[in-house]
Amino acid sequence: MNLLTLLGTVLPALLPAVSDGLRGILGRVTGGKGAQPQNIAERIQLMQAENERLSIVAKLDEPGNVHQWVADLRALQRPGLATVVLCSYAIAVHQHVPDAVLEQLGSYAQMVTFYLFGQWGYAAVKGAK
Repeated sequence: MNLLTLLGTVLPALLPAVSDGLRGILGRVTGGKGAQPQNIAERIQLMQAENERLSIVAKLDEPGNVHQWVADLRALQRPGLATVVLCSYAIAVHQHVPDAVLEQLGSYAQMVTFYLFGQWGYAAVKGAK
């Protein structure tokens, strides 16, 4: 197995943590906390905008008026496809497949690992603070 291929698959999972760490370091060096509300009215407006954004995101995941089996099938699409992609990549690494196919599967595996372990996991850890 090629070490660079493996690193290319694992490193995207670490990008959110690295970028947040760099942002924290730059904030300490410059002494800035970023854009902060200057008064109560701005703070309330910012909270309302965040609530509106979260409600819109929640509405995207609502199945609507459908049968329960359709909602269940829809909920299993992301984990199911992620499993297929990661298993396909793991099999392709140990088999003799053309380099172009391995490269393409590696790109898909990078996307999946970033989604599953990077963005998702880091948001959960950061939200637990």
